Amino acid sequence: MYKLRDYQVDLSIKGCEILKAKKFVYYNIMVRCGKTAIALNTAKLYDAKNVLFVTKKKAIKSIESDYVEFGFGFKLTVINTESLHKVEGIFDLIISDEHHKYGAFPKPSKGAIYFKKRFGYLPIIALSGTMNPESYSQIFHQFWVSDNSPFKQYKNFYNWALHYVNIGQKYLGYAIVKDYSKAKGTLIQAAIEQYMITYTQKEAGFTSEIVEKILTVEMKESTYKMIARLKKDNIIEGKSEVIIADTGAKMMSKLHQMYSGTVKFESGNSMVLDNSKALFIYSYFANQKIAIFYKFKEELNVILDVLGEAVTTDLNEFNTTNKSIALQVVSGREGINLSAAKYIVYYNIDFSAVSYWQSRDRLTTMDRLSNEVFWIFAKGGIEHHIYKQVMAKKNFTLSTFKKYVK
Repeated sequence: MYKLRDYQVDLSIKGCEILKAKKFVYYNIMVRCGKTAIALNTAKLYDAKNVLFVTKKKAIKSIESDYVEFGFGFKLTVINTESLHKVEGIFDLIISDEHHKYGAFPKPSKGAIYFKKRFGYLPIIALSGTMNPESYSQIFHQFWVSDNSPFKQYKNFYNWALHYVNIGQKYLGYAIVKDYSKAKGTLIQAAIEQYMITYTQKEAGFTSEIVEKILTVEMKESTYKMIARLKKDNIIEGKSEVIIADTGAKMMSKLHQMYSGTVKFESGNSMVLDNSKALFIYSYFANQKIAIFYKFKEELNVILDVLGEAVTTDLNEFNTTNKSIALQVVSGREGINLSAAKYIVYYNIDFSAVSYWQSRDRLTTMDRLSNEVFWIFAKGGIEHHIYKQVMAKKNFTLSTFKKYVK
């Protein structure tokens, strides 16, 4: 049977006190510190009888295992966010994992609206390691989903923003719109601090260091020719398929795909153009157990075609064999442990700071001293530019932890 670490016990006691007083507690705790165990123990201390745990699909088995191994006695239902509408029963406590998913602004996401309508009246334990990776404005709807929000006097984000945001303007090419991203961080922190528990890996005793390395791959000459043609003409017409990049956004999207060797056509079909990255990974990481993160679906086909039986997409098979694993970065970035891998390898890069922050830490354990993360970028590609943007968002996330931690 598992045993809680001392800091997990301490945090759950503090969290239970907040939950009893406020009916909402937010654990803003860095990844790999055991948020699941802390939340479950908080539910136990709260004397909850029937708990609903909302999480990512890939994390369900791990959470159910923790529930059994720690010996919690309350009734637990674990469900993935996408299936939340299917859940039945009356619950007395909700645990919302990866709660930053409700951070959209200025309008709430459909998921946030549904969650509030159905569960907003209940006590809520919110969990995240990336609470507001890009803007403090992402905080509003994460609290808004609860009827016990410290911002409940505000009808909506727009009313809230009049007090908490330095509203500006931004240009979208076709119009000038209001920019709500410049929120007043210090003011927001003061409003939510009584609901918050923030904890870092360093405080938990983690000593591992994440080392990032960029490896550059030269793609096929045909790939560069296609890209040059698209940049010049904004269109490539084949016998049965067409690639169109007639706006800046479309051009960026197509280049993002093509520099990693795939493309999605106007018809919705997609195909592999270039397997250079997969061949490089096969050679460079030969006989190494690795975890590969890809962005576009067609990239998985390249990986499976080149690496063959050496790679799986099943987490259980990865953990019980010598096989490497390939995961789509958005679905695989949260709630799973990839510490069986020697390295994390990114086939492509996502624009999201959440994807960066969560996925790169999947190797971390208490006794691991070093985590090596490899980015595979195309020579002359767009990935280097995306990486710089993500780094700026990463620095914002780090700064929020420093501001919250007393």
